[in-house]
Amino acid sequence: MQIPGIHRRFSRLLPLLLTCSTLAALCAGCGATRDGGPGRANSGDLSDLSEWLIGSFSSAEQAARDGDYRDIRLHHVRIWPERDDGVWLYVEQATAETPERPYRQRVYRLARTGDGLVSEVFELPGEPSDVLRRAGAWREANPLSDLEPSQLLPRSGCTMYIQRRPDGTFAGGTRGSGCASTLRGATYAVSDLISLTADGLVTWDRGYDADGRQVWGAERGGYEFRRVAP
Repeated sequence: MQIPGIHRRFSRLLPLLLTCSTLAALCAGCGATRDGGPGRANSGDLSDLSEWLIGSFSSAEQAARDGDYRDIRLHHVRIWPERDDGVWLYVEQATAETPERPYRQRVYRLARTGDGLVSEVFELPGEPSDVLRRAGAWREANPLSDLEPSQLLPRSGCTMYIQRRPDGTFAGGTRGSGCASTLRGATYAVSDLISLTADGLVTWDRGYDADGRQVWGAERGGYEFRRVAP
C-alpha cells in the first residue's frame, strides 16, 4: 500500500541523501595519512626530508660564539636518482680548515616505513685511502656513478628513525647501543637529529665506552648547521 505524497517527498530528498552519503564516504579517511594509516609517513614527508637535507651547511656561526664547537662543513648530495627504493645521498663532513680531508664519508638511504621515516647508513667500499680519494665527490655532476648499492657496507645499528613533528620540522635518532664505534676508545655511537628545517639542522653525535662514559663528541648539545648553499 502506498501512502499519498511519500513517493513525491522521497524523490525530492533522494539527491540530498546521495550527497550526504558521498560526503560521508569521502570523510571516512580524513584522519588517515595519504598512505592510509595514522602515524605512517607520506610521500610529502619523504620529499621534504630529502629536500631539506640536500645542500651544503656550516656551523661557523655557532663556532664563532662558542669555542667548544668547531667550524664544520657538511654536504649532502643526491646520488642514483633513477632508483625507486628511496632517496640515496652521498655525505661528506670535514672541518673548515681541511675540507679536502673529510672525517666522514657515508651514503644514506632515506625511505618510508610503517611508522615513520628512516635514514640507513652505509660505508663506501675500499681501503681508507681509496675512500679518501673520493673527497669532494659532492661537487660532481653524478657522484658515485661508478658504484651501486650492493657494493656498499651497511652500518648495522646506525639507522636513524625520523618523525615529523606537529610544527612541521623533523627529529629522530639512532636506537640503543648497536652502532659500533672504536674512535678514542668508544664501543658504540649515538646520533640524534635534534631538528631539521628548510634552513638548517642540529645534530648531536657522541661516542661511549663500554661503561657508558662519553669519550667523544660535543658534551653540551648538538652542532648547529646553517644552510650555505642549495
